[in-house]
Amino acid sequence: MRKDEDIPVEMERKINKVKKEALDIFLAALKAVDPAVAIRRHVLREGSSLKVGGSTYGLEDFENIFVSGAGKASAAMAQPLEEILGDRLTSGFINVKYGHGRRLQRIHVQEAGHPLPDEAGLLGAEKIIELVRGAGEKDLVIFLISGGGSALLPAPAEGLTLEDKKQATKLLLDCGATIHEINAIRKHISRVKGGQLARLAHPATLVSLILSDVVGDRLDSIASGPTVPDESTFEGCRRILEKYKLEATIPRAVLGHLEKGSRGEIPETPKPGDGAFARTQNLIIASNAQAVEAAAEKAQALGYNTLVLSTFIEGETREVARMHAALAKEVLRSGRPVGRPACLISGGETTVTVRGDGLGGRNQEFSLAAAIEIDGLEDVVILSGGTDGTDGPTEAAGAIADGTTVRRGRALGLEAEAYLSNNDSYHFFRPLGDLLITGPTFTNVMDLHLVLVH
Repeated sequence: MRKDEDIPVEMERKINKVKKEALDIFLAALKAVDPAVAIRRHVLREGSSLKVGGSTYGLEDFENIFVSGAGKASAAMAQPLEEILGDRLTSGFINVKYGHGRRLQRIHVQEAGHPLPDEAGLLGAEKIIELVRGAGEKDLVIFLISGGGSALLPAPAEGLTLEDKKQATKLLLDCGATIHEINAIRKHISRVKGGQLARLAHPATLVSLILSDVVGDRLDSIASGPTVPDESTFEGCRRILEKYKLEATIPRAVLGHLEKGSRGEIPETPKPGDGAFARTQNLIIASNAQAVEAAAEKAQALGYNTLVLSTFIEGETREVARMHAALAKEVLRSGRPVGRPACLISGGETTVTVRGDGLGGRNQEFSLAAAIEIDGLEDVVILSGGTDGTDGPTEAAGAIADGTTVRRGRALGLEAEAYLSNNDSYHFFRPLGDLLITGPTFTNVMDLHLVLVH
């Protein structure tokens, strides 16, 4: 915190203590969803048997074992798998976000663009398709899925280019569409999403290990569901474009492709009951709920009266932030829903409707909107952070706000309302030293929001 002559030293000391506790709670949540820990919890090798969740596979039944996947955490997931499988692992290929790679022995790691796909991701996706399509009836494919898998598995449908997909993705991200709506369209302009990768792998045995970054842990939405049945349709995609008035701005090739599909001229994605899933197991190995639970345990250990609000938080970031700030005020006024010292915890993934040309992400914007609402309150600290360590196109995972944030910003010539209006939360928090910097966490189970009232 920057010192300001209007902020008493004792108040500053107290706020900094609570900020440190908020960070400790956030880090405890990250530790609980570490990919290596999650893999070893769910994948066990006992002699010639491989136990995955409630299923057991005889390793001698397979001629080849391949490991593939895409997502920010896929390299961190692959590393323990190499150790578990040992010399039974034939080869593998995964796509990860730049800066999220690991040095592996038998699995090739391709770093690529996220949230917008790039040529490196396209090259990696082609290699993954080649590997999966080449697996036979006596082979096992272990596919690793984590947050960012949609952008990191860019295989445009026939007749579309990577640039078409990038433009469509950016429009959907900027217009405030939900992750489910974005994924529905991603599935239908792809060769692998929406269960189509399972179709490519058939008749091989396919085991998909998943870190969930989707509210409610819907398998068909995580990384756009490459290994699960898809219930979305071309017709539904057309309605999404109408809802957000994107027909005139989305690439013409994408619009034409979706319209052809809605007329039945392009095959649909595989639906429930399709034979492509006869030998497929999908298993979630870590989720936002686990992170929230660990955060609650840490908060209780620090002496806070703790309440988990929800792990299903969605909606416009600013509105959700205001609701969290309102709960902080209620704790101060009435001791509801829990008395002080209080820690309220929620998880999920909000959306930002971009109106300005500033820099930031949904978690930094959450904290800035909350800071405005709690301005002047001495006893409130609010942290919002992405569990992957990256918030929007920045190196920050999020930001921490308190009752002095707006005042300290004003002392530096930073008007919080103006920065919020311009979606420029990053440049507001950076001079204050209140960005949440973790570096790559190699996991991704959406976001955590912490409200501490001391």
